[in-house]
Amino acid sequence: MSQTSMIRGQGILNNPARNKETAFTVAERQALGLEGLVPPTVENIDRQLERVLTQLAAKPNDLERYIYLMSLVARNETLFYHTLMSDPVRFVPIVYDPTIADACLAFGHIYRGSAGMYLTRDTKDRYKEILRNWPVKDVRFICVSTGGRILGLGDIGANGMGIPIGKLQLYTACGGVPPEALLPVLLDIGTTNAALRADPLYLGLRELPPGEAEVDSIAEAFIEAATDVFPGVCIHFEDWKGTDAMRLLARYRDKVLCYNDDIQGTAAIAVAGLTTAFQIKNETFAEQRVLFLGAGSAGIGIANMIVSTMVEAGLSVADARESIALIDVNGLIESSRTDLNEWHKPFAHDATPTKDLIKVVKSFKPTVLIGVSTIGGAFTEELVREMARLNDRPVIFALSNPTNRAECTAEQAYAWTNGKALYAAGVQFPDFEYQGKNYHPGQANNFYIFPAIGLAVYATRPTLITDDIFITAAVATADQVGSSAREHGMLFPLQANILETEVTTACRVAEHIFDSGQATVERPANIRAWIEGLLYKPVYKEL
Repeated sequence: MSQTSMIRGQGILNNPARNKETAFTVAERQALGLEGLVPPTVENIDRQLERVLTQLAAKPNDLERYIYLMSLVARNETLFYHTLMSDPVRFVPIVYDPTIADACLAFGHIYRGSAGMYLTRDTKDRYKEILRNWPVKDVRFICVSTGGRILGLGDIGANGMGIPIGKLQLYTACGGVPPEALLPVLLDIGTTNAALRADPLYLGLRELPPGEAEVDSIAEAFIEAATDVFPGVCIHFEDWKGTDAMRLLARYRDKVLCYNDDIQGTAAIAVAGLTTAFQIKNETFAEQRVLFLGAGSAGIGIANMIVSTMVEAGLSVADARESIALIDVNGLIESSRTDLNEWHKPFAHDATPTKDLIKVVKSFKPTVLIGVSTIGGAFTEELVREMARLNDRPVIFALSNPTNRAECTAEQAYAWTNGKALYAAGVQFPDFEYQGKNYHPGQANNFYIFPAIGLAVYATRPTLITDDIFITAAVATADQVGSSAREHGMLFPLQANILETEVTTACRVAEHIFDSGQATVERPANIRAWIEGLLYKPVYKEL
């Protein structure tokens, strides 16, 4: 007798992966001891979706809709994913960015029940024992965060658990990865956020984070435990403090199956948007000069991937790096500075020290301006107009999120450049009409990339995830933006077809993994048919 057939009555209703609520058939109700435990009417999943939509419409704001949807997934996983996948344009912004920012800020206050696992610095010697408490034994992906740098919110500690939960939900909703293969983990090392430590409803450790050596020791204990308890698992690092993120990715990327979405995923979606923009301009990466406002892990990650892409376009590594300039909180990254870390130094060129962004634009003459600063409004009208003076089609990416952290809005970018800008943001801004033409701003959000890579990795089981995998995903994403979409300034595919887009990207990535000899499974004759056969589908199964 299977484990499923042994579960009866209330036990079935309490199992979100098995619960159908009012969709249990008469025969199932009789066989499983459910008679009297649910209303007598038998409904299909589309009728249940109608009720979900009615209840969501009655909520006053998206945070309340988020809370409702998290309650839904906790009781009926299939209906939750059926809802998300029925209209991703509507629901992805609710379960993830931008609503997830509000949800994380309020996480301890809106907490309804556990989803995922919490590991603390105090229990690092028992991580294996604790991870074995997770009921699923074939976990294929762990998204792990310390909460040390959440979106543009900074260190919010255990409140950051909303991010691993939401990221993995997008693996399924956007990429079709089965949800039972996914495990969110919050690695609680404490928080620098004094207000949270004083909040009586805060759910994490009320301690300051340890130093770098202890963080490394905790990370090592976690990696060892996770890869032992779940052989073949992929570790998805998410929203660690920037220096920790860069250091740990460098340490583990060639040792275990892992990646950092803030560094590599953000870089890939930026490269995807830039690829489309340069195709619109009929230019190559080799012709560009790129200026960053922000030089944290995201900025450095994008810069490094642009270097790799420029090298593919014919430049030397040195020339590619000379084509990139970065500004951080202390000013232009240049060779006279003594406060630079090892990731900054390759981009420290001979230049006059300055903190004046407009001065750098006038002297460096960038074709591309990328904001990863978390400083809302940092791209001023004077600055954007200067970009338009220097370039017929300036490329302006305001990638910081949530919405109020964007360096400039889509409306500002189009209006200040007389409609010439090729614009993308980290959040979705509404369409904008300017001088009779409708512009559809792009959203350079990682959800175009990481679910597709997740699906390809789920299928091919590689031993490592290399940067060329992300570049392949970036190009595949850009290739799916049609000519009519480009005429309206779109740099990314339509979100309404996100699953189809991700499957197409995953197929390209899987082909690359097979071609490069990194896969550990046999190559199928038809990769797309094979991958489509692995997709999770939010339909009720007979119990």
